[in-house]
Amino acid sequence: MTRILVGECKQEVSTFNPVPSSYEDFIVVSGAALLDRPRDGQCELDGALEVFGAQPDIEISPTFSAKSITSGGVLGRADFERIEQGFVEALRSAPPADALYLSLHGAMSAQGYTDPEGHLLGRAREILGEDIPIVVSMDLHGILTDDILRHADSVSLYHTYPHVDMASTGARAARVLLKILAGTARPVTASVRVPALARGDEMITETGLIRHVIRRCREIEAMPGGLSAGMFWGNPFTDVPNLRSNSVVVFDGDSSRASGLALEVADLFWEHHERMFQPLSTLESAVARTLASPGGTTILVDAADAPSSGASGDGVTLVAALLGAGYGGRVLAPVVDVPAVEAAIRAGVGAVINVTVGGTLDRGRFTPLPIQAKVRVISDGHYRGEAWGGSYAGPTAVLESEHATFVVTSRPVSLHDRGLFWSVGQEPRRFDAVVVKCPHCEPQMYKAWCSQLINVDIPGSTSANLKSLGHTLCERPIFPLDTDVTYERRVSLFQRPRYR
Repeated sequence: MTRILVGECKQEVSTFNPVPSSYEDFIVVSGAALLDRPRDGQCELDGALEVFGAQPDIEISPTFSAKSITSGGVLGRADFERIEQGFVEALRSAPPADALYLSLHGAMSAQGYTDPEGHLLGRAREILGEDIPIVVSMDLHGILTDDILRHADSVSLYHTYPHVDMASTGARAARVLLKILAGTARPVTASVRVPALARGDEMITETGLIRHVIRRCREIEAMPGGLSAGMFWGNPFTDVPNLRSNSVVVFDGDSSRASGLALEVADLFWEHHERMFQPLSTLESAVARTLASPGGTTILVDAADAPSSGASGDGVTLVAALLGAGYGGRVLAPVVDVPAVEAAIRAGVGAVINVTVGGTLDRGRFTPLPIQAKVRVISDGHYRGEAWGGSYAGPTAVLESEHATFVVTSRPVSLHDRGLFWSVGQEPRRFDAVVVKCPHCEPQMYKAWCSQLINVDIPGSTSANLKSLGHTLCERPIFPLDTDVTYERRVSLFQRPRYR
């Protein structure tokens, strides 16, 4: 039997979010519990396990999993080191194995660690040795580093945004690992650095300009010898020294072919990079357009305070501006505010309370909004998302004021679908305006039926107005933070010694 170790460590952060993440923000399991948990076929590990499980001569040995409940601020040093300790102990106690598969995100950051994923891969090498093959899967918003490429035999990454190919990415990585174990692949990795940070509709892989890049990556993977190909466009909100975009091609034994194809992918990306940003409406313009709406539902996209991208989720800037302008419609908005939830619970359903909402976490950017509201719903915060399964928002309350209904949670949650609203009886279609705190949702969730969708330029730790954030650590110059940015067509090659 061939024994394959499996594990995962996944978190995406915004280093501009002043609220740090902690160990308690993760679901952590070790050993057999990693395989015993319910599988919904929607994550990388599920896809990899399906591939491995179909092979009668493969024994799967689970090690360690740490998955953040949602994105957030920088992880505390002691919290990361506690995760590292669990990871290391699980590898040390694992039985002798022939390979390791790891599911990583790539946009993690911890106090004192600007490349946590590369650090964990280095610890895995220390424990397992230099000869064992290690294959990883990553989010295309991951930040690719030399340490990751030095320690991993192969890297596979998502091909879709919004992300719908998590399981198939894990499956692709697993198939590469099986080829390595069978001796039919000797991977060499080529990567090209591209000095650009990308956002906006052109990054939607079905319709945006990025589709040309992704199409070529898929063609490369389908070639004889093609093992993996993709384009990391990083997470602009994780300000670390290695932040940038990177093409990556893993090819079987041919460094020249890998290099040429990695350059081709990078060139395609650079060709379109100047259009890879999100056009934004000013707050004043967004309010005016909402007030002038002839009917239907206006979707106001507040990606600057998107918990799925690492923001705190306690901004109410849009609602405050609408109410201040005398908006007479009905607004639905999510907000994170523990004191407001606690006040609602104390008062009970049906009570009318005077509270403030918002501005309790990112106090440098957000101001509390005073409201008088009726407590309509109180929930324990457990709900099933429309897209990705179970979520937990902590104790939750629906507060209904004259023109605004707030779904107030105790924890930030990824708001990439309508699941939170539906869980507390709020149907977005019944409102005149809805604040959506996610940069891109699947079209059927909002865009396909709303009367207008407006991306608004307001403060937040995940603003698509990247110049407003204040990057200090990433290499400069870089688009769009700087002008006259030069792209150097330079390839970096990586190959484990055992294949040379």
